[in-house]
Amino acid sequence: MGIRSPSQPSDADSISKEICHENGEPAAILDSYSAWLAKHPSALDTFDRMVAAAKGKKIVVFLDYDGTLSPIVEDPDKAFMSDTMRMAVHEVAHFFPTAIVSGRCLDKVSRFVQLKNVVYAGSHGMDISTPAGSLKQNNPKHETRTVDEQGNEVVHFQPAQEFLPQIQEDINTLQEMVNSIVEAYPNFRISGGKKVMEIRPCIDWDKGRALEYLLDTFGFNNASDFLPLYIGDDKTDEDAFKVIRHMGRGYPIIVSSVPRETKALYSLRDPDELLSIIGSNKCNCTTVDPMTDCNCGTIPQLQHSFAP
Repeated sequence: MGIRSPSQPSDADSISKEICHENGEPAAILDSYSAWLAKHPSALDTFDRMVAAAKGKKIVVFLDYDGTLSPIVEDPDKAFMSDTMRMAVHEVAHFFPTAIVSGRCLDKVSRFVQLKNVVYAGSHGMDISTPAGSLKQNNPKHETRTVDEQGNEVVHFQPAQEFLPQIQEDINTLQEMVNSIVEAYPNFRISGGKKVMEIRPCIDWDKGRALEYLLDTFGFNNASDFLPLYIGDDKTDEDAFKVIRHMGRGYPIIVSSVPRETKALYSLRDPDELLSIIGSNKCNCTTVDPMTDCNCGTIPQLQHSFAP
């Protein structure tokens, strides 16, 4: 899928009309979304300017999973990313250091993405697996060095590691309490979904801190010639957006089809628009193994624009 030319009209009107049709508040919604897009312009419409500003810089890519690489669905166990998206991410990681930063546990997000050339950060950055640890966070208590199936050294970083036994014990206790309460109401059952409560340890760690840790593992600890590109749709991604804003460089991009409070500078409507940026202009090799390079020789849009 190719990227839109800057001369083409923005999706603001079409998005607003769609929202208005659903909610029946045309004037208010239209004004609200148009005003929001003025503050957080579409990354599609501003792509050429972003490329120009990145000239001579090294791009580092960070991607959330749910709602960014995959659509939001009722059953979180069925939030699959498309093969086309998987191939696009694989190609991006071929050119740029790339990390998937998700609220899902590390094992689950890696099983969903199924790529070996990206770094994974699960549990909102509290469980990170990288080829090398961070010099800034070199704490033996938090880092565990192992060897993967290919014989490569892997560093697992868990800043909340000491809380894990207590968390598991508390989870079991909470499950027993909830089950006993629900048993008294035969017309109700327990199920999972998007509307959940998360219990986290009170430590100074979030996706923003995870971004800083990953930048260090990628070798950008003392560098000034890089630009982080972080794309996400979740409230927890706001911590990463804040870090990028504080750096004074990079592109924090929120994925949202409705106006919302955010520290992001740019926006995308949905995963399809993300694919418009990282996907190929002409490549139709949808059956190619995502673990290997595309065999048609086409360089996807993001790589073509930003690669040195």
